[in-house]
Amino acid sequence: MDAARPDDSREPQENLSGAKGLPDRPPLDRDALSDANFLAGTGIAQLTVVETTGSTNADLLRAVAVDPKAWPDLAVLTAEHQTAARGRLDRAWEAPARSSVLVSLVLRPVNADGRPLPTQTYSWLSLLAAVALRDALDGTAGIPAELKWPNDVLVRGGKIAGILAQLGPLGDGSVPPVILGTGLNVTLTEDELPVPTATSVQLEGGGTVDRTALLKSYLSRFCTLYRSFCNADGDATAGLAGGPSLHKRVETAMVTLGQQVRAQLPGDHEIIGHASRLDDSGSLLVVDASAHEHVVTAGDVVHLRPWSPETSAKNASDKLSSGRHSSDKQGSGESGYA
Repeated sequence: MDAARPDDSREPQENLSGAKGLPDRPPLDRDALSDANFLAGTGIAQLTVVETTGSTNADLLRAVAVDPKAWPDLAVLTAEHQTAARGRLDRAWEAPARSSVLVSLVLRPVNADGRPLPTQTYSWLSLLAAVALRDALDGTAGIPAELKWPNDVLVRGGKIAGILAQLGPLGDGSVPPVILGTGLNVTLTEDELPVPTATSVQLEGGGTVDRTALLKSYLSRFCTLYRSFCNADGDATAGLAGGPSLHKRVETAMVTLGQQVRAQLPGDHEIIGHASRLDDSGSLLVVDASAHEHVVTAGDVVHLRPWSPETSAKNASDKLSSGRHSSDKQGSGESGYA
């Protein structure tokens, strides 16, 4: 295999349309995705669809290292199936073929004058993607969603999508690339969910489960917000695409804020406290029991339900039910890029 290209050598899996009660899972519409008007309108440099690969993020990380010029800003790779996807904390994740939107982008952030954005602004890119996906779910499937810090999209507390941003190789003198991967559960059934606290567009009664429509909607919204963010030199407090700033959009949609949380940090450390706000770099500020404010820049966050007679009774009732969201950890399920 050419190391600069995604792995498209394996045989595609059969479509599972209607088999054993499973939902219809048609392939992505490659003609619609390669439409010249769509690509020109979004600014997407190129869009590649493969049947199956290990991980679209891993493919692009290799590709930009081997041949950087072949993968410019807003080059897109999407797959019908992934066999070795990894997310935050190196978690493994896999879903049935053609059941999800699995897409990665190469980002080389520069402003309108071609000046590279400060690398400290890169921490906002996964949050920008989460906002774009939330808007796409609402606008295309009629599903209201919320954000969970740092990179999850939730519906009714269940994780419907995950996003992972990874810094690409440096050293060739070009703008440091970011590989941004997104995984959205679309037609996963309850039995196919990796954990009970995950969910999918179909399970949430979405107005459409057309993966092509969802992917185009997400990419269109992302590209608009991304270009505006770049032209503002990565300033998350500046107005974005004619509307509120990225900072404001994220804080408005983020269910983590105001919650009692446990932040599990690298090195087996943890902080328990009140998630108060986001700072200028998108880090989560957590105030512990001694009123000390911690800046959480990376890690896994669990939403904790504070004890009360009402929640205690509800939890007892939940244990007797088989409901999908009966966990005391909100949004802890795996989905796409964790």
